[in-house]
Amino acid sequence: MVNVGIDLHKTQFTICVRDRKGNRFAKYLTTPEGYQAFLNQAAEWQGKGEAVRVGVESTGNTRYFKNRMVSAGIEVTVINTLKMKVVNESVKKTDKHDAATIAEFLEKDMLPESQLCSRESEQMRRLLKVRTTLVRGEVVIKNQIHGLLTAEGLEDVKGSLQSKRGRLGVLDTLKANEQGLAAHPLFETIEQLEAQIKGIEKQLRALVKGDRMVELLLTIPGCGEICAWTIRAYTDDIKRFANPKKYASFAGLAPWVQNSNETIHHGSITKRGPKELRTAIVQVVMGLRRMKKKTMSWRYMERYEMMKKSKGSGKAIIATARKIAVVIWNMLSRDEEFDIGEMGGKKEGKKREVVKGVEGLAKEAVKEEEGTAVKNEEVKRVVKKTGVAREKRKKVG
Repeated sequence: MVNVGIDLHKTQFTICVRDRKGNRFAKYLTTPEGYQAFLNQAAEWQGKGEAVRVGVESTGNTRYFKNRMVSAGIEVTVINTLKMKVVNESVKKTDKHDAATIAEFLEKDMLPESQLCSRESEQMRRLLKVRTTLVRGEVVIKNQIHGLLTAEGLEDVKGSLQSKRGRLGVLDTLKANEQGLAAHPLFETIEQLEAQIKGIEKQLRALVKGDRMVELLLTIPGCGEICAWTIRAYTDDIKRFANPKKYASFAGLAPWVQNSNETIHHGSITKRGPKELRTAIVQVVMGLRRMKKKTMSWRYMERYEMMKKSKGSGKAIIATARKIAVVIWNMLSRDEEFDIGEMGGKKEGKKREVVKGVEGLAKEAVKEEEGTAVKNEEVKRVVKKTGVAREKRKKVG
């Protein structure tokens, strides 16, 4: 077995080969020629009957690197850098030292592995990030227009820039106050950005067409397309998470816990997961909050209102988001649409099961009664026919 630790960078990668002879180092460029040179070396090891496996940190070009290695029959372990503190916080931080450390831990099968998302999820993530960048740029430009209105002492109507007709009205007002030269490029840029945003959303809709996860997420009241797409993209495969607590922890919604001897500390949430996923789940909570008429009788939302009064809206939102993450895990892992019963916790779930059981027994009882009634009618009909026949026989006799 040849274990290779790799310190991967944008322009080159350093390798540490760990085998019976000890550690040997080499450096290759991240070019087609550089990759091919390393693959040729790996082919020599494989030709001698050695199995080759590689350990590499998760960086921007790790997916491309992994695909090149896997196509050549090389086993690749992608490292979870958050759990590999021996590399991140090393006093001696050099490429060779990092590569040697990775090779050593790989040889002992002690590398914390990180899973790369699917190609489809990665494409969705990139489109969502581009959309976020465009939306933020649009907000910056709209703020500049609001500034122009305020500087001229003009009325700044809330939501006036959200529609095309409203923007035309604001532009005419600024032109009348001799601010058209400064405002016109801003309005043109907004139109261009909105067209690009709509184009990206169209691509995203095509990508998730027929996607079961998105269909399930859209059944949650207050969950729109953007939230559903984001949760789908950053969750990728729900089967990766053994239980809802692990999913909530992946989203960074689990609190810090530090226990030592008799000392117990609970801190704020870890924020270790994808920020986009955590934000999307929080937005789902806010969507539920906006639908007061439908959701305020649910137990989770009642707890939210109580916690908001005692601990503030921030902590209440995060606590509810953690519970919503559990609901999402249940929905996706069971392949079930959103159910109000899941919003009530364990007690509500048990109550729902009892109600279903009672309803089932009631239906069976109704069926039995209907069957008995039908049998009774048949018996009466037979008895009546028999009685009529007897009367006829008597008259004939």
